[in-house]
Amino acid sequence: MIKNKTTSFEIAMLCLMLVTMACTPTKEKKTIRRPNILLLMSDNQSAEHLGCYGDKSVKTPQIDQLAEDGVIFKNAYCAAPSCSPARASMLTGQDIWMLGEAANLWSSFPKVEVFTQLLEATGYHVGIEGKGWGPGDETVTGWTQNPGGKRYDSFENFFNESEKGKPWMYWYSSRDPHRPYRNEGWKNSGIALDSIVVPPYLPDHIDIRKDIADYYDEIQRFDEEVGTYISLLKEFGAFENTIIIVCSDNGWQMPRGLANLYDFGTKIPLVISWPKYFPGGREIQDFVNIKDFAPTILELAGIEPSTEMTAKSFVDLLTTEKTGKIDPQRDHVVMARERHAFVRKGGIGYPGRAIRTDQYLYIKNYEPERWPAGDPPLFGDVDAHMLHYEAPTKIFMLKNKNSKPTRKLFNLAFSKRPQHELFKLSEDPFQMNNLAYDEEFASVRDEISNQLISYLIETGDPRETDAAFDWDNVHYYKDRDKKPKPSKKSIEILGLKDEYNYLE
Repeated sequence: MIKNKTTSFEIAMLCLMLVTMACTPTKEKKTIRRPNILLLMSDNQSAEHLGCYGDKSVKTPQIDQLAEDGVIFKNAYCAAPSCSPARASMLTGQDIWMLGEAANLWSSFPKVEVFTQLLEATGYHVGIEGKGWGPGDETVTGWTQNPGGKRYDSFENFFNESEKGKPWMYWYSSRDPHRPYRNEGWKNSGIALDSIVVPPYLPDHIDIRKDIADYYDEIQRFDEEVGTYISLLKEFGAFENTIIIVCSDNGWQMPRGLANLYDFGTKIPLVISWPKYFPGGREIQDFVNIKDFAPTILELAGIEPSTEMTAKSFVDLLTTEKTGKIDPQRDHVVMARERHAFVRKGGIGYPGRAIRTDQYLYIKNYEPERWPAGDPPLFGDVDAHMLHYEAPTKIFMLKNKNSKPTRKLFNLAFSKRPQHELFKLSEDPFQMNNLAYDEEFASVRDEISNQLISYLIETGDPRETDAAFDWDNVHYYKDRDKKPKPSKKSIEILGLKDEYNYLE
């Protein structure tokens, strides 16, 4: 049941609660417009790759300015390192294992309440541009439009359709920096190859530097898109009453990134700005999850969240003047993955759950006998199947997997993994040294794994309860992936046929 909160309250308290406050008899009541929400989402971008996060190679002045005027979150994570489930979690305010098929990529979407519906039901005009929820097929479960909202081809058309004075929420899903990258885009973007810091889990080679530089080029294009939306808000006279959220859906499309529960697949950028009401220039260290967007946006709009939403609003972090660590209960985040792409024989996935704290990352792999990056020789969970584009970093690592400098890095990215993984982040920020089977860390592993499992049981995760759900046999709504046609270069390197059948 949806409950509307009134919008008459003392103006001085708006920035603290954005909900109804009782006015004293001597105070004049004022009606405040509910805020507009503009969500600008990049596709497959890791947290650290913005100027405001300290990256010196990429130039993102528009987002950096929003961060200066607003709030930047240093511990924001997606619910799953995969597009469809991460976006489903954001819309529903639930962990992915609560969403049935929607825990998988190229899935369906359950008939549950999403925050965009609740906004519409209470007077918001809601629209999306780009992917929204997906990829997948929502129609098989009865949805008549994308769960994110009605689709528009431009913000101008959406705004022109909005009723004057009526609040709105618009979600723009950029295509950048999703692969394929613009070939040699870095050359025209002012990105210096020698300035790039190559993470130690990737080989430091000129081909990899160029690949990362092309990725940065796409991030800079996204930054330009953010600037366009800000300009339009000002042109339309809507800037002051609009909350701007800039984020990604999951980590970058590199080995050990997308589709992995390491930070490079799960940690996302998050900048939120509403200068009139959110004290700006602050860095927040509290852990937040993309699933928390649903109750947060609803609270900002003065709407009670659905009882199905188990995530927690972080409006208190936005409205306080404090910085750093604020809420002691936000000291960890839980993430999960099921099947990403159709890249193993029979379409089976690689299920895992993870818990991230300040000190440790713990991962439980439920099927360690499976290949985490997809079956060889394609390893299709990394850069898909190299279908219609070249993926230089993956190709380099496949081509040089037996060379001494690359062998260890190749194994970290593509080889089978043990059931338990534990990383001490102060000594191993790139999560390359698994301590789960080190006797010195046995008590740490037991403590943190018990914390994770307790949460999974409490929230009804079939991976840890008697409930049953077969994610391996859920339909995959992209038949082309089941018989991929690798690129010419991958055929040459791997000695493949023109077509590779994952069903064989």
